[in-house]
Amino acid sequence: QVQLVESGGGLVQAGGSLRLSCAASGRSFSSYVMGWFRQAPGKEREFVATISRSGASTYYADSVKGRFTISRDNAKNTVYLEMNSLKTEDSAVYYCAGGNYFGAYEQSSYAYWGQGTQVTVSS
Repeated sequence: QVQLVESGGGLVQAGGSLRLSCAASGRSFSSYVMGWFRQAPGKEREFVATISRSGASTYYADSVKGRFTISRDNAKNTVYLEMNSLKTEDSAVYYCAGGNYFGAYEQSSYAYWGQGTQVTVSS
């Protein structure tokens, strides 16, 4: 089992940047595919990005492609989400998740979840 804790959320102006971190503890971090999801008020949780166990492969939702970058440091048991050119519609609670299937965008493919970190983008 793995425990996940997100950090780095906050308030930023449109066009700005934020870097989210997700620290993992427990079983071997490098054995998990990691993903980021987000949930805006009144909306369903949606897939943002995922990264393979080694970090060599990544996959993004169309809405963030070219603006967000997912990465991981297996030595530090941490996955990151670099968010640039932020838009007001990026405002949401961001969750990291651990699973076994690279490329999966369904929540059901991820067994482990963090508590979330709030990102608010002002106009």
